[in-house]
Amino acid sequence: MERIYSGKVREIYDISDKYLVIVTTDRISAFDHILPVLIKDKGIVLNKISNFWFEKTSDIVLNHVIDDRVENMPSFFQNDFYRERTVMVEKLNMFPFEFVVRGYLYGSMWKAYNNGENFCGITLPKNYNLAQKLEQPILTPALKHDIGHDEYVSIEEVESRIGAEMTKQITEICFKLYEECSEYAFSKGLIIADAKFEFGQNGQGELVLADEIFTPDSSRYWDVGSYKVGVSPDSFDKQFLRDWLLNNKVNGEFQFDKVPENVLIQTEKLYTECLNRLVN
Repeated sequence: MERIYSGKVREIYDISDKYLVIVTTDRISAFDHILPVLIKDKGIVLNKISNFWFEKTSDIVLNHVIDDRVENMPSFFQNDFYRERTVMVEKLNMFPFEFVVRGYLYGSMWKAYNNGENFCGITLPKNYNLAQKLEQPILTPALKHDIGHDEYVSIEEVESRIGAEMTKQITEICFKLYEECSEYAFSKGLIIADAKFEFGQNGQGELVLADEIFTPDSSRYWDVGSYKVGVSPDSFDKQFLRDWLLNNKVNGEFQFDKVPENVLIQTEKLYTECLNRLVN
């Protein structure tokens, strides 16, 4: 079985001229470094969350999922390791952009705002605080790079690469996905602060949603009950582990191989709680 890609978390196999198989591992990365530890069942949780949202949003846009049952995949994947963490998907001609919808001012956009800079060509009014809900969600595209960090760009840059009509279609879908899924998540006690989407085109030229959607690795989830404007919210992802690494440097160096068991267990619980809140 030919593995054509091994990323920080996912591995991709080429199984035919039409299909790929994506395996979500239990690996975890922080600060561009894959840690020498695993988060138990993290890959299963991420795969279940993504598949849940793909099914829930199938009336909004086509997605790349063909099957999530290993019994219907090549025999290589028909064992317990791959079960529940593996999905067969349609091969697509992928666009070279990520599209991030931001409903709250946080992360890299907050840093730019706090420094008086625009972000992806967007300038906000001077009356926002950290983690505050934006008056309207904002789309911030990024050009993907094989090496190094992705590069935030303006909508005009996207239009110049894929055309104004396709950009408009993607923009409308991104906002609709964010609006409907944020409303559902809020009813489950979760705020989706932002969400990343990737798209491609199938053999018929149709627009298709791909990669992963609304997982804790591609979206920022906050607890409704503890959320406060002006305070950095706790999130249901690897931020707990990242905070430990930041607070426990030795001579300025991250201690990637020294993360204690209790931090790994708490990180596992956060991912699992996100899944349980969404599906129960």
